[in-house]
Amino acid sequence: MVTESKKSEVEKVELEHQAAKLFMRWYESETGNPMRHLWHNQPSKPDVSCRFEGGRLDLEVAHLYGSEQEAMQKLKRELSDNTRLELQELVNNTQPNERLLTALNRILFNKSFKTYNSKRVWLIIRNTHPAWGKQQIQALKGHISVPANHPFEQIWIVGDWNGKSGIIKLFPEDCL
Repeated sequence: MVTESKKSEVEKVELEHQAAKLFMRWYESETGNPMRHLWHNQPSKPDVSCRFEGGRLDLEVAHLYGSEQEAMQKLKRELSDNTRLELQELVNNTQPNERLLTALNRILFNKSFKTYNSKRVWLIIRNTHPAWGKQQIQALKGHISVPANHPFEQIWIVGDWNGKSGIIKLFPEDCL
């Protein structure tokens, strides 16, 4: 029998793989540099890894949600207490026109404290909110707060849930 905890972990891994695949497809398309052979890692490493430039590249995956209801709709399950509280705080304490920036900055801040047993780690953030897209994210580039100390070689955003709008590079700030 599959427990709720096991089912939740399987769903989490599936979402991480989906986000990584969307990113990898766009990255290859825009740069011509292949990324191949996605596999899942255990907790002391980033979520997934792939082959890139003749070596291993680790990808830490995060999802950017706009509300508790939206997250539950996408995940098709209840949220952890921590995620629920973060999203409630976002909705209750942030003006609608500031939620994208606030949510994105919160993810960047929280991820900046993580440590990994890895030589190369990129952070991939998948936007899930249907009203936010690549254009809205790019418009915030001068306002996004990437912490000075973080473990990521590069930070990217997949512009929408299905990956139709492309990817945006946040760090370092040079363009593709």
